[in-house]
This record gives sequence, C-alpha cells and structure tokens, in this order.
Amino acid sequence: MKILTVIGARPQFIKAAAISRSLNSNEYSKIDEVIVHTGQHYDDSMSQSFFKELNIPTPKYNLEVGSDSHGRQTGAIISGLESVFELENPDWILVYGDTNSTLGAALVAAKKPCRLAHVEAGLRSYRWGMPEEVNRIVTDRLSDLLFCPTKLAKENLIMEGRNKNVLVSGDVMLDNFLYYKKVINNHTVICEYDIKPKKYLLATIHREENTDDRNKLSNILSALQNISKKIKVILPIHPRTKKMIRKFSLSTDGIEVIGPASYLTIMALISNARAVVTDSGGLQKESYFAKIPCLTIRDETEWIETLENGWNKLVSTDNYMDIVDNINEVLKFDYSDVKYRRHYGSGNAAKSIIDSIVNFS
Repeated sequence: MKILTVIGARPQFIKAAAISRSLNSNEYSKIDEVIVHTGQHYDDSMSQSFFKELNIPTPKYNLEVGSDSHGRQTGAIISGLESVFELENPDWILVYGDTNSTLGAALVAAKKPCRLAHVEAGLRSYRWGMPEEVNRIVTDRLSDLLFCPTKLAKENLIMEGRNKNVLVSGDVMLDNFLYYKKVINNHTVICEYDIKPKKYLLATIHREENTDDRNKLSNILSALQNISKKIKVILPIHPRTKKMIRKFSLSTDGIEVIGPASYLTIMALISNARAVVTDSGGLQKESYFAKIPCLTIRDETEWIETLENGWNKLVSTDNYMDIVDNINEVLKFDYSDVKYRRHYGSGNAAKSIIDSIVNFS
C-alpha cells in the first residue's frame, strides 16, 4: 500500500510526525509513505526546522508554491500534485487540517482513482467566509475516511449527513505532546530566554483576520504592551505578522519579540507560561494539553472543548481594553482546582488512523 501524505504548514508538519513515526514501526513495513511538501510555508524557520526536529522523513517532493492569493496558491498545489500523482500512483492521499494544501490535495484525490483520508475532520467555526472553514467543509465532503479528533467533531459531520466511515480517532497532536514532553529541555529554554516559570505570558499572532487588519493588530499589540507592564510578554513573531507590523508602522515596545520558535521550544514556553494568548488553533490545544490557561483572540474557535470550565476563553479584538481586562482575569484566576477533561483521546490516535486505513474496504 502506498500513502501520499500532503503537508504544507507548521501544524501539519507536527501532525504528520505522529503518523510517520508510527508508520516507521515494523508493524507497518508494507506501507510506503511518500511525503509531499507543498511549500505553502517556505521559510526555513517555519518549515525545514520542523522536519529536522521532529524526525519527519525528508519529503520526496517539494512543490515550492510559496505565498500567493488563495486561488492561485490552491491552483499551483493542484497542478503540482497531479504531476506527483502520475509518478507515484498512490492508493491513498492523506491530508491534515484546513489549509490550501489540504483543499488542493482533496480536489486532486476526487478526480483520481485513489481514496482520500482527512485527519482532523468535522471541525466547524460556522463562519462560511473564513477560508479555513471552506477548506475543511469541502475536504470533508470529498473524503472516503474521516478521522475526528473529538466526539463533537463527529456529531458535526452526522448533522451534515455524513455518518459512514466517520471515526473518532483522538487527536494526533496529543500523541506528539505526550511523546515529546519527555524530551523537552525546559531548563535550556528558561535560561535562553531569561524567564522564570509562571512569570511570563506567551503570545502568538498569525491569522490573516488579525494581522491584515490594522485596527485589530494595533489593538492586540496595545493590549500586550499594557500587560507587559505587569508581566513579561514573549511573542514569537510569524513572518506575516512581522511584515504587517512594519507595513502599519506599529510599535512592539515592551514586548519581547523573538524569532519563529521550533516545536520543542514552543512546547517548553507553553508548559512554563502563566498563560497563553493566541489566535492559533494548535496552541489552543497545546495549552489545554499542558493545563495552561489560554485566551484566544478570536470571535470563535473550532476547539469548543477547550472552553469548558474556562481553560480557554474567547475575546474580540474590537477594543484593546477588552483584551487587557480578559488577560488580567486569566492571570488572577487560580486554575489549580479547575476540572479538566480528556476530550482528545489517550495519545494513540496515529495507530488508530493507520489501522483504519489498512482495514478499509
């Protein structure tokens, strides 16, 4: 059996690591995994470093599509994948999440004689204008096997009329969190960034809806600057965010801005933080896994389970003082006795996914 794994963005590299690690075991020696990197994230700090650190097999193909409009980028991915498909003739195309790489691969699979498996199926924000929402809905519609990270994700698909070949696999990001938790060098990261455990706030900003809107980005940065007077704020900068800060001539004074951080560094920074402020779906979950409170600077989240008992909280970017007030509430609250539920499985999602593909008929 041959599986064509298509990835193109940081969260997908992390998720793919769990599957590839399982596929490398003797149990699955008859499965040939061919990895295609679309090049959607082309900066080395956002791409190659993750392959090295997570021991992901070197992609056999790199489509190098780079940054572009959604339509042109997706078109380039489709064109490149069609050529790869003709060379490899896979039995399955495996996709992750909700990026343009996911959508492009799904459309290729739909027009070729192979099956499509979607990891992280069934997530919904119910914002149709959101590019990620379009990508995930179309991909789910075209998939032969749908792997849901939670029960709620499966319920979403059932409500949409998909009740066949829909499986609750658990979350592959939890697989990785538990696996790499054992090797994270917290002391090294603490020394490198001159931080004290629970004495800093970790923040990340990368979504277009926040970075490309001057008012929203200004409100987020103003809130972080305000909070930095009380607690250290560390902001690993995303290339898009850095570009837009310069374009809008915004200030980051008071915020400790660092370069894009590796997966293991981010894990250490999350695990030792007092709280996390982010617009990243992945960091919402990783904070939840680490039992670190999170404030999500968005109006909605696909990861509804993280909101339970206040582990994660949504806040609008319309007013910077609303962000400040909500951060202050999180910082003051004692989470030591807050109930925590394991919504995302037990850490064996990758094996469940592979076994389901192998036994599919």
